[in-house]
Amino acid sequence: MQLDDLLGKTCVIGLSYFGLQGELMRQSQYAGRVGKIDAELGISITLQHSDAKEAAPADFILPPNLAAWFIAPPGQYRHPPSGVDMLNPDYLVTWNVYRTQDNKAEGQHEWWDWVPNTERPQVGAAA
Repeated sequence: MQLDDLLGKTCVIGLSYFGLQGELMRQSQYAGRVGKIDAELGISITLQHSDAKEAAPADFILPPNLAAWFIAPPGQYRHPPSGVDMLNPDYLVTWNVYRTQDNKAEGQHEWWDWVPNTERPQVGAAA
């Protein structure tokens, strides 16, 4: 698969954020369609929300690394807290995002290291 193969494809994105000590801070889910691809800047996802009344969120940019992209099994993917509700997405994408600096004052930049989760996501598996 090449980066350009993703253009126009749909995806469900799972992100796990970890602190400096490796502790899980939070998890987020998003869904959308690949709108733009740049080999240096990243893969731009036009996000969608299950509630049409919700304002369209800004595009979400993922690193240009295909290691985190897996063909999704057919099915309905729902995560009500985040508004994810997608039927038969093309791909499942998971990233682990690690904080690399201590907390900064409001408005200061924080540094994060994005690591592709290279294990195929377990869909419908018992927790």
